[in-house]
Amino acid sequence: MVTTAALSPITPEAIRDARARIAPRIRRTPVVEITGAELGLSDFPLTLKLECLQHSGSFKARGAFAGLTTGDVPAAGVAAASGGNHGAAVAYAAHALGIPARIFVPTISSKAKIERIRAYGADIVVEGDRYADSLALCEAWCAATGARAIHAYDQPSTLLGQGTLGLELDEQAPGLDTLLVAVGGGGLIGGIAAWYRGRIRIIGVEPQGAPSLAMALEAGRPVDAPQGSIAADSLAPLQVGQLMFPLAKAYIERVVLVADDTIRRAQICLWDKLRIVTEPGGATALAALLCGGYQPAAGERVGVLVCGANTTAVDFDR
Repeated sequence: MVTTAALSPITPEAIRDARARIAPRIRRTPVVEITGAELGLSDFPLTLKLECLQHSGSFKARGAFAGLTTGDVPAAGVAAASGGNHGAAVAYAAHALGIPARIFVPTISSKAKIERIRAYGADIVVEGDRYADSLALCEAWCAATGARAIHAYDQPSTLLGQGTLGLELDEQAPGLDTLLVAVGGGGLIGGIAAWYRGRIRIIGVEPQGAPSLAMALEAGRPVDAPQGSIAADSLAPLQVGQLMFPLAKAYIERVVLVADDTIRRAQICLWDKLRIVTEPGGATALAALLCGGYQPAAGERVGVLVCGANTTAVDFDR
C-alpha cells in the first residue's frame, strides 16, 4: 500500500537538491559525542547536534534560505510570521540575498529575538499575543502588498530546508538508533522524518503546555492546541502543519511531553556540563531524557537536537 507520506513532495532526493542549493549559505554545525553519565544519566552513547550554532541562532536558517532561493521574489519582497527564530532566519537570509523583508512577531517573542531581527535590517511588527495573531497580520500584509510569504513550517521549501539537517546528521552520526527532536509547528521534525523515513527511531518532544503534535496524533489530524509554556515563543503554534502531519503519522514513533521546570533544568544542564547556551525551545529535546520521559535501552545510541540559542540568559536563575 502506498502511504500518504510516500506521496509527499518532501523526499530524500528533494532534500539533497535543497542542500546543494543552500550549502554555500549555511553552516555545517558540529556534533558532540558524550555519554549520558556526563549529564547524570545512565551510561549510554549520546550525540548532541549543535544546531544552536547555525546562522541566526537556530535551525530556521535552513528553511529560510530554501524558501528565499525557490521561485521569484516580488518587488515587495518577503514577509514572515514568527515566534522569533523563523523571523530572525528570514531577516538574515533576506539581508544576505538583498531582499526586502517584513517580519511579524507576537508580544511574547523574546527581547533577544526581536533585537536580532532588527539587527538584520528587516522591518518588524510586534503585535498580538501569540504566533497565530502574527500569522493573520502577515497574511493580510501579503494580500495587500503582493509580498511573498515564507511560512515558518507549512511550506514545502521550509520542510526541505529543515530536512537538510537530517541529511547532515546522518553523515556525521550514521550509527544513531534514536533521535529526540523538539516540536513546534513540526517543520523541523517533519523534514528530518522525511529524510530518515523510518531508518531510525524519531521521538518528538513538546512542552506539556503546548502539545500540538501529541493532540494531532490523538485526533488523527491537526487540531487547535494550548499555547502555554516557557518555550511558547518557539514551540507553541495553534496547530502543527498540514504538510508535516502525514510524515509524522508514518515516521515518528511517539511524542514525549515535558514540564517547563524540566526544560529549564535542561538549559542549566547544558550550560553547567558543556557550556552550551540555549533558549528554552533549544533545550526541550534534552528534557525528555532528564525527566525519564524517554529512557534508552542498554547500548542504544541516542541523538539530541539542540536547536536554538536566541536568548540573553547565560547565568540562569537557580
